[in-house]
Amino acid sequence: MENSPTTLGSKVLQKQVPTLHMSKEAVHKLAYDILSFKEMGKLDEDVISELRKRLVMELGKQLPAPIVLPERRLEHLVETSVTAQIDSCIYHNSRDAVSLYEDHCCGRDQIPTETIQILTAHSNEVWFIQFSNNGEYLASSSSDCTAIIWKVMDNDKLTMKHTLRSHQNPVSFVAWSPDDTKLLTCGNLEVLKLWDVETGTCKHTFGDHGFTVSSCAWFPDSKRIVCGSSDPEKGICMWDCDGTEMKAWRGMRMPKVLDLAVTSDGENLISIFSDKEIRILNLRTNAEQVILEEHSITSLSVSMDSKVFIVNLNSQEIHLRDVAGKWAKPLKYTGHKQNKYVIRSCFGGIDSMFIASGSENTQVYIWNRRSSTPVEVLSGHSMTVNSVSWNPKRPLMLASASDDHTIRIWGPSQSNKMIQSADTFT
Repeated sequence: MENSPTTLGSKVLQKQVPTLHMSKEAVHKLAYDILSFKEMGKLDEDVISELRKRLVMELGKQLPAPIVLPERRLEHLVETSVTAQIDSCIYHNSRDAVSLYEDHCCGRDQIPTETIQILTAHSNEVWFIQFSNNGEYLASSSSDCTAIIWKVMDNDKLTMKHTLRSHQNPVSFVAWSPDDTKLLTCGNLEVLKLWDVETGTCKHTFGDHGFTVSSCAWFPDSKRIVCGSSDPEKGICMWDCDGTEMKAWRGMRMPKVLDLAVTSDGENLISIFSDKEIRILNLRTNAEQVILEEHSITSLSVSMDSKVFIVNLNSQEIHLRDVAGKWAKPLKYTGHKQNKYVIRSCFGGIDSMFIASGSENTQVYIWNRRSSTPVEVLSGHSMTVNSVSWNPKRPLMLASASDDHTIRIWGPSQSNKMIQSADTFT
């Protein structure tokens, strides 16, 4: 039986590679023999070419480093170097390519640090703000019993689109539908209202039969909402947009719900119960995690990729935890002031690598997720900053809401900028 190309190749390799501990001269001789292939002169050139590739690959597996570099080793080293430079840059907030020809270092102009606009349309404390998912709108809620939808213009200025007037009590919470066509507003221990973003009309009122809503969230299909009540007997309820109850979590042991969120993939419902308890319910498997904090939790925020979330504590700490529950301990961020008020934080920047939070000392704090201490502290408000929101499509735009009745829009540092008031916009 004639020898096949594979058999011949194996014989050549066996003859030339008796041991891994070979000299460089032997390696060179082997390489020459493989490339010359004197024993296979009668074979087709395509067959020889393919056999050479196989032999070189097999030789690379047999020879130890540094005689042969592992496959894609240079590519791996380049990627590692680039990643290391990005990780060490506390201001990195761009998807621009990082070059190995020079050391990479972003300046503070890569994150929002200066006020570029002040919105003054609310007549009382502004309690909550949130950018839409497409970054084209900002919604704000106030103790003046109204909510406002703001339009983000191409020049990064905001103009008023709609003032939503229907609540009888202060509006404490807003939530955008994933498709940004609808907005939920939550009255303080009151009802929940569904608004059409384009027209500014109220489409439905939830909870008008005694369900006082404390927090709410959307499912990814923009057709279902979930609401939590501060009344333990009401628990958590899932409705469609017409107010039909689809599911409920109630019971004698159900504590009051302080805040809740649905991950953007629709897999998990995260709830804050009775001050210090976090429950993560997998809606597909019904598996549940329970996490206990030592101090009272005031708010919850989930990252865009659904992998991590943060909670604000009245111990003046923000804790970052993973949704999967694999971390033994949370990452902690400190520096801001929070003792008695509800302060809300958010993720922001490219890949949600920054955390921003309000503070009781009138300032806004920004952390790089890799560091427990703030990289920036922003001054401008005159009273407690209750809520912040980072534009998900414009990584250089941040908004903050304060008891001083104003919303500040923050952008990158610029010289000779003008701060404009938006109370006259319509």
